Amino acid sequence: MSKIGFIGLGVMGTPMAQHLLAGGHTLYVHSRSGPPKALLDAGAQACADAAGVARQSEVIFLMLPDTPDVERVLFGEHGVAEGLSQGKTVVDMSSISPIETRAFAERIAALGCDYVDGPVSGGEVGAKAATLSIMAGGRQEVFDRVLPLLQLMGKNITLVGGVGDGQVAKVANQVIVALTIEAVGEALVLAAKAGADPARVREALMGGFASSRILEVHGERMIKRTFDPGFRIDLHQKDLNLALSTAHKLGVSLPNTASCQQLFNVCGALGGARWDHSGLVRALEHMSGHAIGDKPPGKA
Repeated sequence: MSKIGFIGLGVMGTPMAQHLLAGGHTLYVHSRSGPPKALLDAGAQACADAAGVARQSEVIFLMLPDTPDVERVLFGEHGVAEGLSQGKTVVDMSSISPIETRAFAERIAALGCDYVDGPVSGGEVGAKAATLSIMAGGRQEVFDRVLPLLQLMGKNITLVGGVGDGQVAKVANQVIVALTIEAVGEALVLAAKAGADPARVREALMGGFASSRILEVHGERMIKRTFDPGFRIDLHQKDLNLALSTAHKLGVSLPNTASCQQLFNVCGALGGARWDHSGLVRALEHMSGHAIGDKPPGKA
């Protein structure tokens, strides 16, 4: 049994923390909005601030919205850094900038502590089911030490490389997901306006080389018009901003990622910032003057 800290108890963080607690560990928690009562009732111990979590814990997990939030929690007033002592480990499971992650890790290492970045894929469903994919970056011996804890929260756990490489993998994941959603949306809008049944087109494509998890799940969402998240458009936009800003610093061109970001902007203008990211199809429908469920031109 270990003394574990968890900071950031939102939609993802709360079930992840619950799995650590259910694994028999002593859990110290902190959240700006206060820890959920259910977590405290199950035995988690609330701390007044992030520094208090770090003082009590051997391994400190973070699950926060964005890069500035991680920096504030680590190095701000009463932050994690104030409570660290030599030999402790910070595991950041947020999705943030790979470049800033490496800078944060250097500052934590200067305090005699270890750092692992471990962003996740799988959403709220994966967090609740403990089936998250975890993309880790860090030294092998540090990863091996925290792996039993990660296995309480996820199934597909990969050490990608050094610190920051987990964030690189997550950014790459979000690029592929966004571009594939856009491709599925284009195909189904085209099929619908051409007069074919988009549901049957999707069924046919599922048996061929175009088959994908996104065609399966999000293609169905597009056809059934179920755009409740899921994974919100505004959160995916945050991840694409990370991809584009990192690409800019590295001199890499991501033209189709930029196009997807613009389509997400259209969704925002249509009031859809909190739609599921499969709602990107609505931007394509808006530009085409035809929704997937509409009758094609010339048909009664």
